[in-house]
Amino acid sequence: MIKGFGGIFWRTENLDEVKKWYSEVLKIDMGDWNGTMIKQNSDSETIFSFFKEDDPYFPTNQQVMLNFQVHDLNETMEHLNQVGVRLEREKEVSEFGQFIWIKDPDGRLIELWEK
Repeated sequence: MIKGFGGIFWRTENLDEVKKWYSEVLKIDMGDWNGTMIKQNSDSETIFSFFKEDDPYFPTNQQVMLNFQVHDLNETMEHLNQVGVRLEREKEVSEFGQFIWIKDPDGRLIELWEK
């Protein structure tokens, strides 16, 4: 029945700053309508997962965490360094892939993943 996620929506008090940050840091081309369409590639997948309220994987005051797949995590890390975005945690390597975490201007923890 479910084909995939239709979108991720949230509110911000810093619309222009947040749009600019996502455009510059994650290279997501934000349109005049304050959004973008990310089309899935055949080599990517979307994970839908629940966490207990007190799970420490991401901040307990943050109800949702975004996870973006990247083609090359090392290249992404170089880009983040060039634009002055620091990692919130060191790179983690597991059987699921490689992960890093950054924060957006509103303080949301974002996970970047290379499968």
